Amino acid sequence: MNKALAARQDELETERDTRVLVEEAVDVTLPYDRVPAGARHPLTTLSDRIEDVFVAMGYEVAEGPEVEAEWFNFDALNFPPDHPARETQDTFFVEAAEDAPAPEGGEPSGIVLRTHTSPVQIRALLNRELPVYVIAPGRVYRADELDATHTPVFMQVELLAVDEGLTMADLKGTLDHMVVALFGEGMTTRLRPNHFPFTEPSAEMDMLCYVCRGESVGNPDRPCRTCSSEGWIELGGCGMVNPKVLIACGVDPQKYSGFAFGFGIERMLMFRHNVEDMRDIVEGDVRFTLPFGMEI
Repeated sequence: MNKALAARQDELETERDTRVLVEEAVDVTLPYDRVPAGARHPLTTLSDRIEDVFVAMGYEVAEGPEVEAEWFNFDALNFPPDHPARETQDTFFVEAAEDAPAPEGGEPSGIVLRTHTSPVQIRALLNRELPVYVIAPGRVYRADELDATHTPVFMQVELLAVDEGLTMADLKGTLDHMVVALFGEGMTTRLRPNHFPFTEPSAEMDMLCYVCRGESVGNPDRPCRTCSSEGWIELGGCGMVNPKVLIACGVDPQKYSGFAFGFGIERMLMFRHNVEDMRDIVEGDVRFTLPFGMEI
């Protein structure tokens, strides 16, 4: 009886396998028509490219939390208590300082969504041996309305170098190398005096217009929409690290000096690929990302 049952079971399984092969047969000659799922976002690609430029120069990539203590985001960077950037119209607060518990022997610190990646630089100075050469890319948050040139959430990259004997000449050389690596030979930068709490002296950094290369200045026959015929494009802020920032991190400003700069990656992407509306970058439309990256 058992032998007969086993034989019949084998016959049924064979019939089932034969039927499945016929019913579920796949015609491998049919044309491939799968809809692509998407592509690598150009912000990711550009961020990696920027990292590669500085890693090749000996910098290390540093990361930090996006939800940050006010001390790291403001106090350690020499922002005074009444600075406008510390108001709710500019910063997203998770917990106000008056509601936060005070650490033992210290003052209470509020919790914010970081407004720049500068807190990563502070953590690097506190946790690493000198000299420090780091690049800090990451997502930051500001209380801006979403429009063609602003977004409340965007990518930023900042650089910090702290060593003996660093000067503005080292900063200028680093900036020039960056724009040549990203935009090609012949590119250069210029510095315009400005003020930031965390650098002294401070400057706005402009790069030579990558479209007209400055040839549109004073030339009505060749206007340039990209730079409005000014020959330069504003890129970001930079300067020598303020001695007060070094002191807050336990670094002797008499022995060490440093420079720093930062800019938005979305803005750089708009320059490199002539993107006119920042909303196209952040809204996640696959029709925008496909031309930039490898299909996933």
